[in-house]
Amino acid sequence: MYDLPAAEALRKAAAAARRLARRCAREPRALDVLTALACLALMALDVPGLAAQDNSLNGVMAALVLAAGASSLLLRRAVPWVPFLVALVLLGWLHELTLAQFALYSLGRYRGRLAGAVGVVAYISFAYVMFTLPGWPVHRGDTLSEFLSLVVPIGVLAAGVGVAANRQDLVRELQAQRAATQALEAVQQERLRIARDVHDFVGRELTLLSVRSQVLARRAGATPYAAGFDELSETARSAHRMLNEIIVQRGVDGAPTPGLEALPELAAASGRAGSPVELLVDGAAYRLSPLRQAAVHRVVQECLTNAAKHAPGELVEVRVQVAGDRLGVRVRNALPTGAGTASPGAAGVGPAGAGAGGVVPVSAGIGTAGMAERVRAVGGTFVAGPRGGAYVVEADLPSGDLT
Repeated sequence: MYDLPAAEALRKAAAAARRLARRCAREPRALDVLTALACLALMALDVPGLAAQDNSLNGVMAALVLAAGASSLLLRRAVPWVPFLVALVLLGWLHELTLAQFALYSLGRYRGRLAGAVGVVAYISFAYVMFTLPGWPVHRGDTLSEFLSLVVPIGVLAAGVGVAANRQDLVRELQAQRAATQALEAVQQERLRIARDVHDFVGRELTLLSVRSQVLARRAGATPYAAGFDELSETARSAHRMLNEIIVQRGVDGAPTPGLEALPELAAASGRAGSPVELLVDGAAYRLSPLRQAAVHRVVQECLTNAAKHAPGELVEVRVQVAGDRLGVRVRNALPTGAGTASPGAAGVGPAGAGAGGVVPVSAGIGTAGMAERVRAVGGTFVAGPRGGAYVVEADLPSGDLT
């Protein structure tokens, strides 16, 4: 039988180690310190042998020299050639190969394939020169074949792993740039939709203003007010023409974004897709301006879409309330079991991890950026993230004048 307390302790220790590794990955300086300490620990195994050799070093001095060499790894990101040169010094003086492995890895990781290849050639050439001179330790290779089988694989493997890590860094950087570009494109698309809505809603009001001004001008007849009404009508038409010229090339087709009256249909469609919705809309919210209603519709639509994508089957709670001069929108759904915490780039409601059955949904991670831009466009604030076992999206907007 397994010792349950011991197994639990091992699981906790493994979880703590993973958390430490993730924290160190986010803190490059901490990772550099751990790397230097690991190198020093490996080189410390050679301290007794170094002190026994004819190199004027005792145990304490050998430890200090190796510590100084390992500390050069703190510069491995900014100037990786420094630890490499220090490694060559230790190789020529103490025949120490450990630091060379870390230095070659750093060259390949932070300077790329060419620097890694140059480092390997320089390392092998220098080591061969030292091999041909008297004093090369037997345990480092007594014959040329033994020397090559020990020194060459060490250098090639260390640099090769570093180059592979460098390629992974480049891929991650490109992915981050692509994600940032997609988020920017989402914001631009949302701005275009906002421009379309402004054109349609404001253009309609300008048209009504122009028509009403013409009617008033006809009723005014020959009175002094007729010229003023005609001027007002012409001003409204001019403003409409300017609006058309500014937004005519907006590049987004389709009807204006619906308002709150379309929310029940969204909820019903989400329920048919397997994600039931509990919808509560304050009666006063239906008196909001069309632009604010469009903003609420856009937020709820994106949230329901992403709830079905990231947390299928979970109940989605939608609240739209007006309190004084503020409009609040809150969308909440429980996180799927085992989903954990959503990543910072998660789009909308639900974690960025696997959905039902462990299937990772296809998501560009740009839904949040579009919703936030829509809310900010009408002077509001937007917050989205995991909270208390659920994913919550909250938008707070000025309610403006209720019609």
